[in-house]
Amino acid sequence: MKKKKLLLTSLLAGGVALGTLAVAQDQVPSHLQELLELGMHPGDAYVDEGREMFHKPGPNGKSCATCHGQDGAKLEGAYAKMPRYYDDIGKVADIDLRIWSCMTKYMGYDPKDKKFKKQFNKWSGPYRVPLASYVASLSNGQKINVQLKHPEEKRLYELGEKLWFMRVGARDFSCGICHTVLAGKRIRLQGLPDPVKAKVYTHWPAYRFGSDKMWTMEDRVRSCFKAYFLYLNKWDEKKDWVKKPPPMSEWVIALELYMKKAANGGVVEVPGLLR
Repeated sequence: MKKKKLLLTSLLAGGVALGTLAVAQDQVPSHLQELLELGMHPGDAYVDEGREMFHKPGPNGKSCATCHGQDGAKLEGAYAKMPRYYDDIGKVADIDLRIWSCMTKYMGYDPKDKKFKKQFNKWSGPYRVPLASYVASLSNGQKINVQLKHPEEKRLYELGEKLWFMRVGARDFSCGICHTVLAGKRIRLQGLPDPVKAKVYTHWPAYRFGSDKMWTMEDRVRSCFKAYFLYLNKWDEKKDWVKKPPPMSEWVIALELYMKKAANGGVVEVPGLLR
């Protein structure tokens, strides 16, 4: 099933009912609001695509379902406990890295294949975002419960807390400037939430109607680095304007772990909906 663009979401039937919106109602475009009132969410198309991908065999004939059961029966609640340390890869992984590791370690995808790697990391690609959306949806209704039991989990959490407040880049900016100090105010007409206090991780991955795409939290964090931090200490306008941490890098996962643990007790409700 190909991803449906916003104009095609009206063709979807039987979408899950949307609970509390993760965006102010007055920010939702009228045509999208009409779909929501009919019980249809544009992010459901990504969840549906992820379900199909979950059961699709990889190059070696194995699918996600081979290990995790039909319709992800063994993964219910797993997303609510991530990021966490995984023995088989020796790292703390968010959902993006966990999917990448499974596909390259167990399903036969070649991590050195440039075409596969490019498709995996693309927002519009067939792998990462749909699978993340589907797997996350398997934890809907469950409370986030991120623990820091392994030394690596503790280390990355501390790094994430440090990075949240650390001023970096050409603009001497930090996550905390927008989302702690200026929380509740606006930037470019968009409200600034406090992801830590508001437990916003409960509704990620989220469909952002401003870009007509589903985003994982990795996409959101890396986009912030690109737009506001320009994180290199020595910054060159021509070379480094669009620089940001690479996908699945430690900085990104550390920030995710910091935010996700702060969301402990919040109930997972994905796909979310954001501007």
